[in-house]
Amino acid sequence: MQKFNQNDVKIIEKTPVREGFLSLYKLRLQHRLFEGDWSPVLEREVMDRGHAVVVLPYDPHKDALVVLEQFRVGALENDASPWLLEFVAGMYDSHDETAEQVAHRELEEEAGLTAKSLHYALTYLSTPGGCTEKISIYIALVDSDKAARHAGLATEHEDIRVHVLPYGDVVQLLEAGKINNAASVIGLQWLQLHKRQFEDL
Repeated sequence: MQKFNQNDVKIIEKTPVREGFLSLYKLRLQHRLFEGDWSPVLEREVMDRGHAVVVLPYDPHKDALVVLEQFRVGALENDASPWLLEFVAGMYDSHDETAEQVAHRELEEEAGLTAKSLHYALTYLSTPGGCTEKISIYIALVDSDKAARHAGLATEHEDIRVHVLPYGDVVQLLEAGKINNAASVIGLQWLQLHKRQFEDL
C-alpha cells in the first residue's frame, strides 16, 4: 500500500475567508496521484476550529457513566431536541496545553469531577472532507457520587445538567439513537469493546 505524507501536497495559496471561532480558508493546492503524477490545481475550502478532547467519566465500582445534557446550536434541526446527551468535552486553550490537561480541566468544569486515572482511547478526524478538527478520546475512572448536578462555566455560557446513569442504560440510549453526536457515539462504542480492562481498576 502506497503511503503519502505532507510532502505529497503542494499548498500554492491559502487565503482567509473568515477568521474567528470558526475560521474558513480557501486553498489552492496540488496533491500526488496514486499513479505517480500530480493533480491539477484544486480549490478547496477548509474550516479550522481547533482540536478537542472528549472524556467518558466511568465509575467501575457502580458500573455507571456520567452523562451531560446541554444545548447545541448545531442541533437546532435535530428532530427530537437541540439539547443533546454527551460526555465531557472541550477545546485546547493554547498550543502548549496537552490533551491530558484539557481532559482534567474539562472534567472539573463540566462535571465537577477529578479523575482517579485517565486512559487514552483514540484520536480521529471529525470531518476531514472540509474541517481540520481532530478529537482525542479518554476514559476517566471516577467516583460518580462526587459528580455535580449542574455545571459549566458562566463565562462560556455553559448550562449543563449532569446525569449519573447505569452503563447498560447508556448503551440502550445509544442503541435507541438518543445519543447521536459523533464523539459520544465513537467513545461509547470504544468503551464497549474495551470495558473489561477497566472493571477491576
